[in-house]
Amino acid sequence: QVQLVESGGGLAQVGGSLRLSCAASGRSISTYAMAWFRQAPGKEREFVAAIMWNGGRTHYTESVKGRFTISRDNAKNTVFLQMNSLKLEDTAVYYCASDRVPWRVLDRATASESQYNNWGQGTQVTVSS
Repeated sequence: QVQLVESGGGLAQVGGSLRLSCAASGRSISTYAMAWFRQAPGKEREFVAAIMWNGGRTHYTESVKGRFTISRDNAKNTVFLQMNSLKLEDTAVYYCASDRVPWRVLDRATASESQYNNWGQGTQVTVSS
């Protein structure tokens, strides 16, 4: 079992930037795809971005393409989400998640919560005008 701890959330203005981190402990995440999801008040949790185990491929939801970048440092057992050009609608609790199985290639199922079995506690991101 891997423990995931998100950090880096906070308050940002429209057009600003934040960088989220997800630190893993308990086992290495180097062979697992990792993802970020978010949940806005009153809405269901939604997929944001995912990165393949070796960082060779990424996948984003349409609304964040060109603004957010997911990356990973397997040596540090950490995943990142760089968020630029923030919008009011980016306000949400952001969760980090680890894939259920190792070595998986990103595919159309990557955005499904059922792909992931380890979740962090979330970090709040609030974008204000």
